[in-house]
Amino acid sequence: MSQNVVTEQLTKAGQKIEHSSFAIVDAEAGDKGSYTDEQWPLVRRMIHATADFEFNGLTEFHPDAMQAGLEAIAAGAPIVADVEMICVGLSKPRLSHFGVQTHQFISDDDVIEDAKAEGTTRAVQAMRKAHRLGLLDGAIVGVGNAPTALLEVLRLIEDEGAKPALIVGMPVGFVSAEESKDEVAAKSDDVPWVITRGRKGGSTLVVSAIHAMLALAEAREKNS
Repeated sequence: MSQNVVTEQLTKAGQKIEHSSFAIVDAEAGDKGSYTDEQWPLVRRMIHATADFEFNGLTEFHPDAMQAGLEAIAAGAPIVADVEMICVGLSKPRLSHFGVQTHQFISDDDVIEDAKAEGTTRAVQAMRKAHRLGLLDGAIVGVGNAPTALLEVLRLIEDEGAKPALIVGMPVGFVSAEESKDEVAAKSDDVPWVITRGRKGGSTLVVSAIHAMLALAEAREKNS
């Protein structure tokens, strides 16, 4: 199999460091038996980004998650994020190779005004705006910060027929973070998901997960 080009580090030195890091993670991770060959690169990249081996176990996948994510990327589907940090963290050259655009609305004036008027969070209103704009259907939804965004996506799926291609639900924190991810796993049968159980999560993990999918999508593209 030929080496990826678009989703690799830009220099030989950078590639060597990243590949060596992945090899160390593989060697030290222990039992990876619960993950498929497509799922493990995503978990490995999350460990690489955080140096936290607990994600080997805390990360859980809907059975259709990887297929759904790779198909969405290949189709140039949008990525809707709860915070700007995810959009900034994703590699623009890697996204542009697939024609993927990112969206986040957390700081939009109308989102802030609606949140104040309705007594909700900006994250809730940002996801409602994404749905109004028709961006959720077929999208990869990445949530790394706001549990309320994740819960609102679930409500939009259940009550308003939103149909994301994939939810990458990894909010971090102490209020509703763990519970929101549990609800995704329990309620979102029709929409594939990747989550981190418990309090751990964060935008860095969402970025890592999507970068892993981009790399897998490039490899699949080259070998098709």
